[in-house]
Amino acid sequence: MSSTRSARSRRAWRALWWFPVPALALYLFFFAYPTVQAVQYALTDWDGYSADYNSVGLDNFGEIATSDDVFANAAGNNLKLTITVVLAQTALALLLALYLVRTTRSSTLLRALFFLPTVLSSVSVAFVWRFVYDPDGGLFNSALRGVGLDSFQSVYLGDPDQAVLWLSLTQVWFHAGQMMVVFIAGLQAIPRELYESAELDGAGRWARFRHITWPLVAPATGIVLAYTTIQSFKAFDLVLGLGGNPPGPALDILSTRVYTTFSNNEFGYAAAQSLVFMVMIALLTWVQRRALRRAA
Repeated sequence: MSSTRSARSRRAWRALWWFPVPALALYLFFFAYPTVQAVQYALTDWDGYSADYNSVGLDNFGEIATSDDVFANAAGNNLKLTITVVLAQTALALLLALYLVRTTRSSTLLRALFFLPTVLSSVSVAFVWRFVYDPDGGLFNSALRGVGLDSFQSVYLGDPDQAVLWLSLTQVWFHAGQMMVVFIAGLQAIPRELYESAELDGAGRWARFRHITWPLVAPATGIVLAYTTIQSFKAFDLVLGLGGNPPGPALDILSTRVYTTFSNNEFGYAAAQSLVFMVMIALLTWVQRRALRRAA
């Protein structure tokens, strides 16, 4: 009897090893293999069509680092977008979550209202906000004219110094509700007894937030920071919808820059740009996680 159970147990354990195989196969086929190919192409001058191409070593990476002003501009725009969106969206999402964490009829309705933009497509959001930013008949300028504040009108996306900020506003409006849900889940996991004990000890709202809420919501904050960072680097369709294809220098970010380079049949150089792009996201996410751990 014991030998039969042992044999069944061994068969069960062997069967368990097959469960990760589908996910591993998808990962290898759709991520690992394309990444290896990108590394190979990044060391060449392949145009994407010719059967022959030359090996150029690290020349593509050297050009990106030293003489590609267009890529540097896109990287600068992307960093501005990322910093603005990460700070504003995280703060807004946490603030909304703190006010809507209690499950009531009104809070449930407001959660759905704030989450609604997330289910919209990026293209539809971009076209709606193009109307909002239109300097001639757009919502913002029309509202300002209606209340006699003509001096505050702007060209919005047409202003090179402000374009990234208006893009950031659209991105925050688009995804703050989604990040709010993550924070609400983290807040609801905090035991209520901790707040009750702190309140009995005379701790105020700020003290309870600083010593209970913030440390215990750190895992949710880490998810929000990482996801928001990736979102801001991948705001490809939103940028094309707002700024056209290709977007102007004021709205050009790394994802649109890589896409434009591919479109220009510079596959080898675009592959090098995409690898630099990937490394930048990884480094920035790592720095965020380190900073969050120290802050908590």
